[in-house]
Amino acid sequence: MTGKFLDFTPEMGNSPRLRLVNVVFFGAFHALALLAPWFFSWPALVLLVFLHWLFGSIGICLGYHRLLSHKSFQVPKWLEYVIATIGALALQGGPIFWVGSHRQHHAHTEDINLDPYSARRGFWWSHMLWILYPRPQFFDYQFYQKYAPDLARQPFYRWLDRYFLLMQIPLALLLYFLGSWPFVIYGVFLRSVLLWHSTWLVNSASHLWGYRTFESNDGARNLWWVSLVTYGEGWHNNHHTYPHMAKSGLSWWEIDMTWWSIKLLQILGLAKKVVSAPGHSITRE
Repeated sequence: MTGKFLDFTPEMGNSPRLRLVNVVFFGAFHALALLAPWFFSWPALVLLVFLHWLFGSIGICLGYHRLLSHKSFQVPKWLEYVIATIGALALQGGPIFWVGSHRQHHAHTEDINLDPYSARRGFWWSHMLWILYPRPQFFDYQFYQKYAPDLARQPFYRWLDRYFLLMQIPLALLLYFLGSWPFVIYGVFLRSVLLWHSTWLVNSASHLWGYRTFESNDGARNLWWVSLVTYGEGWHNNHHTYPHMAKSGLSWWEIDMTWWSIKLLQILGLAKKVVSAPGHSITRE
């Protein structure tokens, strides 16, 4: 087992430094999310669940991950841009940053110097400390854009990568108009925190616990409860074995909600060249 739970050692490789701006930003979001019990309403809770699915499953899992990072399927350009915009609203970085980091992760899985969130640095590093201790080779545009040149060539993606954070302002204003402060607390702050930790669990918990269907040189594992909160991304051993396939859950019990959305797009004629793995062997439909 390569993952360790409490062994964060910044001395490994290039020693990163804590960035106070990142600590304040993420700390403020977590603090404001804790106000949720005092702003509870049933409509706000429904909004939270809906936006967690929309930004998480459609924006991040389907959009940033399977569509942009791995090109597991193709959609019309207008729809690709809509999905990428939803991904940017998830507040997990711009598309060039996210895709560039993820491709580095796959190219150098668990290398302590070349994998942005290497599980060999321990649970908390792969979960969130890699963001609080940012290293230039993963967070400076001139570096990470080299891993996503297909996106960096497109002005729209450069714009999203630069202004994704500011997009939260019109979102917050819209939510305030629709439901006042409960909608803002649940739809922006609590939603962001829950979605962050859901996504980060793929990098941390799915390299520590779970089962392996395929033999591989990394510690990626299939973990059912991570898949439930990430809409299918927790079948991590499957994904690392076949990173370009559109469906992560291969067995009947491996629920993959994001795949259901891709399949719907395919039925509607909007998703083409869907990469599948029938019989656990890669083919193209």
